[in-house]
Amino acid sequence: MAKILLVTFGPQEAGLAGGFATQLGAEVTVLALGGVPSVGFPVLDAGFAEVPPSDTISAAVAELAKGYDYVVAVSSLAAKDLLARVAGHLDWPLVNDVTAIHGSHEFQHPVAAGAAVETVRVSGYGVILTFRPAAFPGTAPAGESTKESVSLAVAPGSRRTEAAARSGSRPDLAQAKVIVSGGRPLQTAEKFEQIIGGLADALGGAVGATRAAVDSGIASNELQVGQTGKIVAPDLYIAAGISGSTQHLAGIKDSKVIVAINKDPGAPIFEVADFGLVADLFEVVPELTAQIQQRAVAL
Repeated sequence: MAKILLVTFGPQEAGLAGGFATQLGAEVTVLALGGVPSVGFPVLDAGFAEVPPSDTISAAVAELAKGYDYVVAVSSLAAKDLLARVAGHLDWPLVNDVTAIHGSHEFQHPVAAGAAVETVRVSGYGVILTFRPAAFPGTAPAGESTKESVSLAVAPGSRRTEAAARSGSRPDLAQAKVIVSGGRPLQTAEKFEQIIGGLADALGGAVGATRAAVDSGIASNELQVGQTGKIVAPDLYIAAGISGSTQHLAGIKDSKVIVAINKDPGAPIFEVADFGLVADLFEVVPELTAQIQQRAVAL
């Protein structure tokens, strides 16, 4: 049976690979770069307290990958950065954002910011892939995994001078079943948190933002959703004050239900939304939040 080296940057990512591995028909070994997962796959623990920059560990990961048929990771900016470098070291083909498997070396993925779908056939011994977990339902096997420590040499290169993380109990964007996102019309970080964060908390969901909102300083960088941010696939995606740029739509197209709230009836977001409300978000979203909170208290 073919062998997969699943590279993870957080312990939750290994649980998303069950459906992908089943469809590919390969055995999984996890290379845990950031946190050891609790799954039934064998785990190679790199032991990093913080994942080093990709250019400093790509050679070591590539050396380890030589014993596998596939090197894969859940689609993210960090995964694409590292695996592109690994592909260069090994001279293996790389396919990003895989959404379907048609054969051992034939894969489907979106291109042109999600405007088209392409099927590619690659040749050679090894293949490197990033995949969108929403396209491969299924969970990783439960139970205790075998764990083995591995030492990855960190080469000289980029140096991380500072790291910041958003605190709080909201679910991670990649795992959230419900996401409420806001755009630049929110104007300030305070309004963004009050209106978008308030609705997200009422629904028990995560908070997302457009690139314009992040660039304006309204929302933090880790909340960015889109082609240049995080690719998400929740059960419910609520877009408030978001016009619907091509790069943002590319990041939400796998959502099961999209709800758009915008006062511009011609906003592109309405073309992809399952439900749309032409209204002022500053009036509608607080009212919706209040009604949800009242129902929760009543229950």
